[in-house]
Amino acid sequence: MNSKTPFSESELINQVQNNNRAAQKQLFDRFSPTMLSTCRQYIKDLHNAEDVMLCAFMKVFQNINQYRNDGSFEGWIRKIMIRESLSFLRSKKELDFIEDANQSVLSVVSDSYEISNDYQKLIDDLPKGCRYIFVLSVIEGYKHQEIAEMLNISVGTSKSQLAYAKKLLKQQIELIR
Repeated sequence: MNSKTPFSESELINQVQNNNRAAQKQLFDRFSPTMLSTCRQYIKDLHNAEDVMLCAFMKVFQNINQYRNDGSFEGWIRKIMIRESLSFLRSKKELDFIEDANQSVLSVVSDSYEISNDYQKLIDDLPKGCRYIFVLSVIEGYKHQEIAEMLNISVGTSKSQLAYAKKLLKQQIELIR
């Protein structure tokens, strides 16, 4: 097969497991836009998100033999991206949580919000801890127990942070309407 012919997903996985460079490039080209978006959900700075994504793809290539065809391959890659993003945030000491999620609401809405439904900007402006929990729960679909284990927090903290994030987002959206 020449390097320009796209592989099926199962053939692509097999070829990447055999260290085929063309297959690695195809895998990267196929999944990198979605995976950058995943990393970007956690990391505000695009350049840092790109760096994290590249490191995570290295882990994908190094650990591809651990993929066992049980579940979505894209989901398997996404988990690696999320773990790498969270590791990056831990290394930067950016995983902090508001102890009392019922404290007064932060005023983070400004004139820079356009009616263009810039939801990513609204999510970016959430306090860090509740932003991560919001993304893990609402966007990625993780349960509170899973989030608590990933972030080394209590289930109660996960639930309160999600409630706080939803409250802030609702208020932000009402202000820009």
